[in-house]
Amino acid sequence: MRLGTVRVGDGARLPAVERDGLWHALDIPAGVTLEALLAQGPGETRRAADGAVGPLPGAVPVAPLRPGKIVAIGLNYLDHIRETGMDKPARPLMFAKFPSSVIGPGEPIVIDSGLTGSVDWEVELAAVVGTPLRHAGPAEALAAVAGYTVANDVSARDLQFSDGQWTRGKSLDTFCPLGPVVVTPDELGDPQGLRLRTVVNGETVQDSSTAEMLFGVAELLSFCSASFTLEPGDVVLTGTPWGCGAFMDPPRSLSPGDVVEVSVEGIGELRNPVVDGTR
Repeated sequence: MRLGTVRVGDGARLPAVERDGLWHALDIPAGVTLEALLAQGPGETRRAADGAVGPLPGAVPVAPLRPGKIVAIGLNYLDHIRETGMDKPARPLMFAKFPSSVIGPGEPIVIDSGLTGSVDWEVELAAVVGTPLRHAGPAEALAAVAGYTVANDVSARDLQFSDGQWTRGKSLDTFCPLGPVVVTPDELGDPQGLRLRTVVNGETVQDSSTAEMLFGVAELLSFCSASFTLEPGDVVLTGTPWGCGAFMDPPRSLSPGDVVEVSVEGIGELRNPVVDGTR
């Protein structure tokens, strides 16, 4: 299933299912969010999708969900580790992005030049948690995934590196585009063999595969659950491959007027313009 949240003509936001490029309203009570539906389990999600009515005229996809937590993983692709010249982490390198950084398809990434002069792109496969996880083994952790979506872990590199920790530089408003859909595991298949790409202004700058992950999705979720509870609707960003602008020669950054497209095979493309937000 390809699930999402859409904005309709009256401004309301509704969970929906995408079929053949059209959005259909789900058979669920009013006020139920997509993350709440996913938490009810795959059986209930399937029933809601099978009973969908529609299509919804003029529906526009927005961020599919508003996560309670966004857990992100750094240096988790072998090709990205090579381009940075850093050592392989002995265990997953974890940080957080604030939920207030989330935007959806087509919404602008806003750069405040008074805060940062070095904004980078990072295509990522994002796992959406469907059932609570605590002290879970890898198999249990993978079974708790309700679906997968595309993320762009936009990063203010100057803040990230000068702060000595990553939360601020990763959590500026608009710095976590998500979408366009959440694809259920039964449709997506093995998450460890998917192509990822980033295109900036028509130029491909990242092109790799989730097979390059140092720690796979199951291992990452299990590792997280050993330290804290992962709850329904939480999102885990699983790392980015080679091709980040900060590690190019010469380094490159996003600027107002740019357009960034990140995609993951089997899920879709997430496109966002870059605008000036200097205060």
